[in-house]
Amino acid sequence: MDVTFTIGHKEYSLQAQDGEERLLRRAAALLDEEAEKITEQAGRMPEPRLLLLAGLMLADRFNTMEDRALVAERELARTRNAASGMVASEVQDAMAELAARAESLAERAEEKAGTSSNAEASEKG
Repeated sequence: MDVTFTIGHKEYSLQAQDGEERLLRRAAALLDEEAEKITEQAGRMPEPRLLLLAGLMLADRFNTMEDRALVAERELARTRNAASGMVASEVQDAMAELAARAESLAERAEEKAGTSSNAEASEKG
């Protein structure tokens, strides 16, 4: 299917596969937007130069967004690690508290067992 679009006041037509027409129009619109900005700032220029500059501007925008995405991914990973670390430390604290309680109960049980054994031994003796 032929897709027609305009970039920098010039009309173009390209063959697109079924389902890709929308993507091609969207990409062409981005390129045209950059071409318009360049034309507003620098005036009219030869088509190859306009397309080159517009492509370079889009590549720059893409690189900036890619860098921001990497920074955001790193920050998300740090946040997740910090959150999982907090949860792990909370679990460790709870486990330590439970272990201390278990030890205390074991000591009490031993004391009671020792007291009852001593009492039984006194009664028998």
